[in-house]
Amino acid sequence: MKNYLFLLAIGLVTMGKAQTGTIKGVVNDKQSESPLMGATIELLNTTDAKGVVTDENGRFSLNAVPTGRQVIRISYIGYESYTVPNIEVTTGKDVFLNIGLTEAFEQLEEVVLTSNTNKDQPLNKMSTVSTRQFGLEEVTRFSGGRSDAGRLAANFAGVSSPDDSRNDIVVRGNSPTGLLWRLEGIPIPSPNHFGTAGTNGGPVSALNPNMLKNSDFLTSAFAAEYGNALGGVFDLGFRNGNTDDYEYTLQSGIFTGLEAMGEGPLGKKNGSFLVAIRYSLIGLLGVGAGGTSAAPNYTDLSFNVNFGRGNLGMLSLFGILGSSDIDFLGDDIDPDDLFAAEDENTFVKSRFGVVGLKHQINIGDNSYLRSIVSTSFSGNDFKVDRFVNIDTPQESTIRYTLADESENRLTFSTLFNSKLNNKSTLRMGVLAENFSVESLLQDRTEQPDTDGDGNPDLFTFRNIDENVLLVQPFVQAQFRLTENLTLNAGLHSQYSSLNDQFALEPRAAMTYQVAPSHTLNLGYGLHQQQLPLPILFLNENVNGNLIQTNKELDFVRSNHFVLGYDVKLAQNWRGKLEVYYQDIDKAGVESFPSSYSTLTEGADFGFDNDRVSLINEGTGYNRGIELTLERFFNKGYYGLLTGSFFQSKYTGSDGVERNTPFNNEYVVNLLAGREFKVGKTRKNILFLDTRLTTSGGRYYTPVNLQASQQFGFEVLEDGLAFSEQFDPYFRWDFKFGLKINSSKKKRSHQFYVDLQNVTANENIFTRRYNRLTNQVDQVNQIGFFPDFGYKFQF
Repeated sequence: MKNYLFLLAIGLVTMGKAQTGTIKGVVNDKQSESPLMGATIELLNTTDAKGVVTDENGRFSLNAVPTGRQVIRISYIGYESYTVPNIEVTTGKDVFLNIGLTEAFEQLEEVVLTSNTNKDQPLNKMSTVSTRQFGLEEVTRFSGGRSDAGRLAANFAGVSSPDDSRNDIVVRGNSPTGLLWRLEGIPIPSPNHFGTAGTNGGPVSALNPNMLKNSDFLTSAFAAEYGNALGGVFDLGFRNGNTDDYEYTLQSGIFTGLEAMGEGPLGKKNGSFLVAIRYSLIGLLGVGAGGTSAAPNYTDLSFNVNFGRGNLGMLSLFGILGSSDIDFLGDDIDPDDLFAAEDENTFVKSRFGVVGLKHQINIGDNSYLRSIVSTSFSGNDFKVDRFVNIDTPQESTIRYTLADESENRLTFSTLFNSKLNNKSTLRMGVLAENFSVESLLQDRTEQPDTDGDGNPDLFTFRNIDENVLLVQPFVQAQFRLTENLTLNAGLHSQYSSLNDQFALEPRAAMTYQVAPSHTLNLGYGLHQQQLPLPILFLNENVNGNLIQTNKELDFVRSNHFVLGYDVKLAQNWRGKLEVYYQDIDKAGVESFPSSYSTLTEGADFGFDNDRVSLINEGTGYNRGIELTLERFFNKGYYGLLTGSFFQSKYTGSDGVERNTPFNNEYVVNLLAGREFKVGKTRKNILFLDTRLTTSGGRYYTPVNLQASQQFGFEVLEDGLAFSEQFDPYFRWDFKFGLKINSSKKKRSHQFYVDLQNVTANENIFTRRYNRLTNQVDQVNQIGFFPDFGYKFQF
């Protein structure tokens, strides 16, 4: 901390002369993605008028731009003009923008003066409802976010994060397993360190936010190109590196770790490279963080190599490679550790990676074909050694749990997009994924002692080597029926080779601009998802034979209905209201009367391993209303208020309607930030950000203490499943820092301190049976935790 304050003092002393930055980018037709030559780019809100036009490749470079937040306007004959606000210009790095213009509904011979801003519009033109665009600046700006795109999404309406220790995303009451992660247009495994098979979250994200370009987050009624998901979609993309200059970034932070990134031009066809590597700082320091005293180690490498545009189109290579490990040693574990116990040694290793090759070629002036082939892998090794008769002369150690899970995925995607005219666009394609799954799970929990050695038997719940093919064709189109009415409609289908399931899913969404500042949205979609593979491949002992009795389960099905109203309250103010309903059926439940449903799985590191012979007769629903009031960053400050009020219910095979564990009932977030220009030339920035969040407590199943004491392991009151609720959750985060632009060279510095859970509020993590004390203990979530970091760009 002393070194940090020393560097901060040096930065304040060295503030000097004004320096400028550069805004670069590409301007395309939004529907066809063809470059627009001759588009005009103007720098607004400055005393000196600046402007450039795009070249034959749609590229532009706006130089000598004053540092700070800037606004540009892009105009082109016959197209709606487009305004991009809140562009953060520094001396250390060029800004690169990808801009899509929409052709005017009626062909005109002059520039259309309609001005749109990018913040409230999705990148995917086929997504018109329940979609939010976000970018690097937001991921790194918000306090308490740990530079994690998943935690950023928890600030949006309709989204909640179950706990402080994992970044699982609950969308409108759906399980986190209902979320689809996509990178560059292809599905990928959960991009998190310490992830486990079938889950979608983890303690630390493996996604480097410095690699991301503006991306979309969808919460309902997805367009037809998205499939095998019920809850939400993260549609992410990597930005290209600088095509003109070499640039570098060095960065450190408690959760993001130590990072080095480089980018620059490649070849003679406007190609570029971008590569970044990170390593855990807390692992190097040998200290625990995030709810445990054990020291985690994790590293990840991300890259995007663009070979430029040639006669055969554009080719790029992208990927992420990550690994992590942590050892929980019982002698060093605190009683309130979130992840481990005092009578066990636990060893965890995980791995994640994706590498893809993307090709895009224009077909005529208004069409393109984009194809991607990729391979990805994810896996984890989990070993638990338990001390028997601990602290006695008879103490011994036995292997209690062994899990070795791996999934290798080969993916091929091809998409054809054609702008038929200025009123209609057609898009069709197919996605094929081949999953190679190897899974071994052995555990002694709740097992009998049939061999008489005094210990529960080590039962094999899974031991498989399987291949599953999932194919998803789709077709969709956009029709601008009038200047104010747009219709998106499509059909998605999917086939699984596991049990020859086939599904058809119609999708439709409509946007109607009632008045210049008022828009109505209406959406419907049928969505189906394959159950997590750890559930499908569970073994059941049938007459001495181990049989996978869940293997024939169908897709879970959900009908999405959404109605939205969007209003621009003022130039930089936006209000939004959405009402939604999801009707879910064909969930997995037990064949006898029971409270269990697969809709309750997915908010932990694993799944129930004794739920076998399931049938597709479970139901559920999610309904709610969401409110958003947003003040876009302008004149030095921004604000965001979101409120979600909802119900999430399910019904098991016993016919009783219950709360899901994701039914917080309400989530409210308030975020605000302020920037102050400081220094002699007022080109350096002092920034403050704060976040308040509160939500209803999670519902949970109480422990049957008497039965737990009798059997020596936790026994829950299944008849009272999710009948009790934790106290409401509250957290306040506060972040401040300084951005320093060099007066002489192309470089910039940024320092920040992020005070998480400032009030040290004791939010409940869980209530669980402690086999050492024979009592039910309450374990609280992470208390006050200070994070700090430094970024140097040059």
